[in-house]
Parts: sequence; structure tokens; C-alpha cells
Amino acid sequence: MSTRSIGLDDDLYNYLIRVSLREPDLFARLRRETEGMPEAMMQISPEQGQFMQLLVKLTGAKNALEIGTFTGYSALAVATELPENGKLIACDISESFTSVGRPYWEEAGVADKIDLRIGPAVATLDALIVDGQETGFDFAFIDADKTNYANYYERCLKLLRPGGLIAIDNVLWDGSVVSPKDISADTQAIRALNDALKNDERIDLSLVPIGDGLTLARKRP
Repeated sequence: MSTRSIGLDDDLYNYLIRVSLREPDLFARLRRETEGMPEAMMQISPEQGQFMQLLVKLTGAKNALEIGTFTGYSALAVATELPENGKLIACDISESFTSVGRPYWEEAGVADKIDLRIGPAVATLDALIVDGQETGFDFAFIDADKTNYANYYERCLKLLRPGGLIAIDNVLWDGSVVSPKDISADTQAIRALNDALKNDERIDLSLVPIGDGLTLARKRP
């Protein structure tokens, strides 16, 4: 028995993967293609993708948001679990990165569920709010430029229905959040958001030590 979250060395991590990961071959192929890119560190882990799929199922999500799509693994994971009439609005600024994922979305039969919007995500989210779509979404995943995390969070909170769930990636930032020597803009932005969420009475909160740290924020009714 442990009174705190345990750490995972390579052996224990490999055991976790062996006994719990149910990654389809299509997902693994996209992940392997991404691993060959210089920016591969931006890819979420497969166990996190599977965990997010479970969250989508548990929330009964139909309409979802994604802030930061990269090569499309997380979009593939989320869209696969949305109903046939579900929709994921995926926000990114890169045509080249997202083009990697498009063939996999097509092969998985979920491309029609994914509405990819290329451009600054703040502008995309603001447009959804102006369009009257506040409280129209069930699930949101934030995994983009860290200095805008607070802006993405506030807009997603408006767009989520009461009881909807926001998942925020990289909140442990490879341990840099506790390093006093790291005063980079990204690290300070993550620290500031983590501190703010601790006292945000609009949400129920849990920080899950999966991947690089995943905060779950449930919008209170």
C-alpha cells in the first residue's frame, strides 16, 4: 500500500503498458510516424490517449474541442469515441503537422467528425462564443502553446456545458514546475494556471500524473 502516487521506472512503465494498453494498430502507426519527427516530444503517450477515450465515454461527450492537434493522435483518439453525429473542433496553426494525421482519420472513418480549423485558437474559440455556442460542448482538451493556457481555459470553460470536462496537458512540464531555476515564460504560465485552478470554485479538480501531467477540470453546475 502507498500513501502517495508512486513513480514509474522503465520496468514498471513497461508493465503498465503490457497489462493495460489496448492501442489499435492504426493508432500505433500514426504514433510511430510521429516519433520520427524532430518535434516528436509534442506527441501524447498512448496510455494517455486511451485514458482520454475513457473520459469521453464517461462524460457521454457528443461535441468536443481540441486546442493543439499536432499530428492528430489525440484527435483520432477522441473522435473515435464520439457518436456518429458527434463533432470535434480541432484547433491548430500548422497545416504541415495536421496533414500527417488526416490520412489516419480517413482510414479510421472519423474524418467527418473532425472539423479542423487552422489559425490562432483564441480567435477560433472567440468566434464560437460570438456564434452563440456557449455551453454547447461536453469535453475539451488543451495541449498547445503554454503562454496561452489561461486564455484557452477561460474560453473553454465558457463553451462547456455544466458538468463538462476540460483536460489540460503538460501541467507537470517534465518536472520543471518545481524547479526554481526555470523562469521561462512557458513554465511560469503553467505554474500560474496550476495555482489559479487550485482555488477556482467554478470547477471540480484533479491533477492526474499520467504522461506529462493531465489536469481534469469539471465545470460545476
